Amino acid sequence: MIDYSKVLNSTVQEIKPSGIRKFFDIAATMDDVISLGVGEPDFKTPWQIRKAGINALERGKTRYTSNWGLSALRDEISVYYERKYGVKYSPEDEILVSVGGSEAIDNAIRAIVQRGDEVIIPQPSYVCYEPMTMLAGGTPVIIETRAEDDFKVTPELLKNVITPKTKLLILPYPCNPTGAIMERKDIEALSQVLKSTNILVISDEIYSELNFGDEGHVAVASVDGMRERTVTVNGFSKSFSMTGWRLGYACGPNEIIGQITKIHQFGIMSAPTMSQYAAIEALRSCDEAVESMKEEYNRRRRFIVNGFNKAGLICREPKGAFYAFPCIKSTGMTSDEFCEKLIETKRVALVPGTAFGKGGEGFVRASYCYSVEHITEALNRVEEFVSELKNR
Repeated sequence: MIDYSKVLNSTVQEIKPSGIRKFFDIAATMDDVISLGVGEPDFKTPWQIRKAGINALERGKTRYTSNWGLSALRDEISVYYERKYGVKYSPEDEILVSVGGSEAIDNAIRAIVQRGDEVIIPQPSYVCYEPMTMLAGGTPVIIETRAEDDFKVTPELLKNVITPKTKLLILPYPCNPTGAIMERKDIEALSQVLKSTNILVISDEIYSELNFGDEGHVAVASVDGMRERTVTVNGFSKSFSMTGWRLGYACGPNEIIGQITKIHQFGIMSAPTMSQYAAIEALRSCDEAVESMKEEYNRRRRFIVNGFNKAGLICREPKGAFYAFPCIKSTGMTSDEFCEKLIETKRVALVPGTAFGKGGEGFVRASYCYSVEHITEALNRVEEFVSELKNR
């Protein structure tokens, strides 16, 4: 008999499965479950984007593209980032098209991090950063962001964890799961901390279009002193409701993007061709569709925040992405206990904050990429659940 614990990669064995999936799996075994757990737009991909993908197939555009991606798409990404966020990237050697934003993040970490390097990761945050760092041989160094700071990385928090081994800082804003954003003044303050170091930054800006702050999204690379050290990752899944098309991109100095591209060449070769043609259309003609979706998310955002507060769960205003992050500490339950009991008794699926790091204890994540009717039913059940807890 083979002892698989001895032959499989020990680092992979140490990594825990995504905590998000646990409650999806539980919900799948139950009837009448109302889920606010999935971070996926409920809108169909806008028709003009779908049409462009269909046309690409009909015209036989089914061969590999350049490793870097279609030149026409890289041109559009360059134009998009300059007109939206004021950052100019050369389409020839500073932009790489990837299979979703996740591939770009993974390849960027592997291109930068060597064994023993420290990677600063703010949490609560998306689940991939820590395991990807471990798989690259790096050491995750966790910053636990605080509700009283609106879950932002502050200069003080950053200074406290920088060591001679620090190689990389990940900035995941707008943030999944907290809905936090970083304003220009916040990024400028971090820039002052980093300016005398060689620390690089991966800025995960996949939710850039879903920023409800007064100044809108601020690209990290647009701040003085940050472009030369920043790999910007973005994509089409969230902003354009294109999750299944699996398309993202990385932008940054050619010295870094060139190394990321080598990993992409050997691991992937090129992103899906028809998806790239569809993405060209998305960037050229879908500003209005994106704005329409954003307006609806904003309506749902205000609705769900009010609903949680009405239910007795303090919920700060999330200013980005499409998640609310209510505090459940008043119930006396842990995040896991709350979510398990809620789905068991009221058939509502939320995600415990601990799925996004230890700093998520005492919170739960609720996605509002669902209809108001769907959200209303979920909130009614949550309110009933909290009321019963108080009256026990």
